[in-house]
Amino acid sequence: MGQGRGSAILGMIMFLYFMMIQFEMGTAATYTVGDSSGWTFNVAAWPKGKHFRAGDIIVFNYSPAAHNVVAVNRGGYTSCKAQKGAKVYKSGKDRIKLVKGPNFFICTFAAHCQAGMQIAINAI
Repeated sequence: MGQGRGSAILGMIMFLYFMMIQFEMGTAATYTVGDSSGWTFNVAAWPKGKHFRAGDIIVFNYSPAAHNVVAVNRGGYTSCKAQKGAKVYKSGKDRIKLVKGPNFFICTFAAHCQAGMQIAINAI
């Protein structure tokens, strides 16, 4: 009887461990940049007050005829210029998974980034 009880306890511990792993993997949040306004001008302050985690999904909604989204590094964000090989999104309904640390995005249509179409998101 003692061995059966030990196996049941071990089984329960393993079950709880796998449930915790599933919970951690399933807790990614989805955020829409600019909320109901979408990806538009003057969204740089949109991330303030939000707590992002690596693996969270950022959704960019916009008209692909009017804007794009480009994932850039800090230099590209500061200069409003995409570096060579930067990932360009142009579907108008882009879903991007955040990586740990700083994530920078700009619009590379003429003068859009300079007019405030850029965001910096830090994911923990």
